[in-house]
Amino acid sequence: MKALIIEDEGIAAKRLTRLINSLNPNLEIVEVLDSIRSSIKWLNENDPPDLAFFDIQLADGKSFEIFKQVDISFPIIFTTAYDQYAIDAFKVNAVDYLLKPIAEDELKKALEKFQSSKNSQPLEMELLKSLFQEQTKKYKERFVVKIGDHIKSIMTTDTMIIYSQEKGIWVSDISGKTFLLDYTMDQVGELIDPNLFFRISRKYIINIESIEDIMSFSNSRLKLKVKNFNSEEVVVARERVSEFKNWLDR
Repeated sequence: MKALIIEDEGIAAKRLTRLINSLNPNLEIVEVLDSIRSSIKWLNENDPPDLAFFDIQLADGKSFEIFKQVDISFPIIFTTAYDQYAIDAFKVNAVDYLLKPIAEDELKKALEKFQSSKNSQPLEMELLKSLFQEQTKKYKERFVVKIGDHIKSIMTTDTMIIYSQEKGIWVSDISGKTFLLDYTMDQVGELIDPNLFFRISRKYIINIESIEDIMSFSNSRLKLKVKNFNSEEVVVARERVSEFKNWLDR
């Protein structure tokens, strides 16, 4: 039997592949794809797999977009980071899922279910899409910062770059002014829209609209020129370069 993996996180894809090989050596992984575009192309050019693993949130959008352009007739196990409310609804409607980070015992159960059912019930895609739309996270629209005795609100869309410096987290706006935020970098990363912002390293989060130029840099890294931000070099960490390029190429 042949299986397809659609997953844009390299580490997660490798781990899933390793677990599948361990639990079911007869299930051959024929391809690992990391985007909607590459998945549509592959599915249109190849015989359908016996089973597929679909990550829901890919770098270029939700994998539901694939169903708009490809006739899906094979069983799917979704991998997702959505909360248990949505997951329970999937379970009721006989759609398999794996909640990230994937547990080996849960993968084993999903594979056993696949073997026993052979996709006896069709996927109810309209229900799936409505469930995930309800669970879509609302991202922060503005930051409130303090300037002396005054309070100022900064729209996140006007935020060009967020960075850590001297044990503080700073934001630089479209005019080049900088303000201190009352968050950690990890907290900021959870609050802002990943379609608009990308964390290029431990130190920097950039707005896609802020990028004026991208240059090759030493040690297989990239160097960015950010609008109205010239205080220091902004470099994409080597381990984030591939994901950063996929994010740009949505």
